[in-house]
Amino acid sequence: MATTSSQSIEAEPYPFGFVPEKCALLIIDMQRDFLEPGGFGAMLGNDVNQLRRTIEPNKRLLAAWRKHGLMVMHTREGHRPDLADLPPAKKIRGRSKTCIGDPGPMGRILVRGEACHDIIQELYPLPGEPVIDKPGKGAFWATDLHGILQNKGITQLVVTGVTTEVCVNTTVREANDRGYECLVPEDCVGSYFPEFHEMGLKMIQAQGGIFGWVTHSDQIIAALG
Repeated sequence: MATTSSQSIEAEPYPFGFVPEKCALLIIDMQRDFLEPGGFGAMLGNDVNQLRRTIEPNKRLLAAWRKHGLMVMHTREGHRPDLADLPPAKKIRGRSKTCIGDPGPMGRILVRGEACHDIIQELYPLPGEPVIDKPGKGAFWATDLHGILQNKGITQLVVTGVTTEVCVNTTVREANDRGYECLVPEDCVGSYFPEFHEMGLKMIQAQGGIFGWVTHSDQIIAALG
């Protein structure tokens, strides 16, 4: 049975009024291509350990969330096998020798249905937890996320995943424009670049919480009781 009492969660820039039955946990792009050695992120020269540090905090938060029967959703960034939804500008950006759609160690890079596109086993969705396949950085663009949240009466989101300054930040901004209150646990999001992670969090909580609130997962777990 879902928790129904509201809680005040210590956060920046001020406490977050947490209403569990109105809140969903949205885990962004915890995919093999981004977090595992040999994936697309590593092939671009990034240190995947910068992202892998988020796995354990996400596991703890996810376990607590599931225990209370609250809504969990996952996203994956990727494209159709025919790449019809992949803009040419996105494919060539970065000037890498290996691009989206090309063969990689775990299958075609960021292509739906390939092993590399899937969510890591540590955070794998349970049956009944919606998975949003998105072609862009934000989880709302060209997806049914907004419709699902509205149907479920969700008005708040706890947003976790990778990367802080790209897909997490974009999704939080999109959510804010649609009227959702977003809480981001700093230990459950990560970037290949620590300075971008830090600035991404500052952008969310700036100017009195212009896009949302920032906290630590321990605060959320404590509020769940």
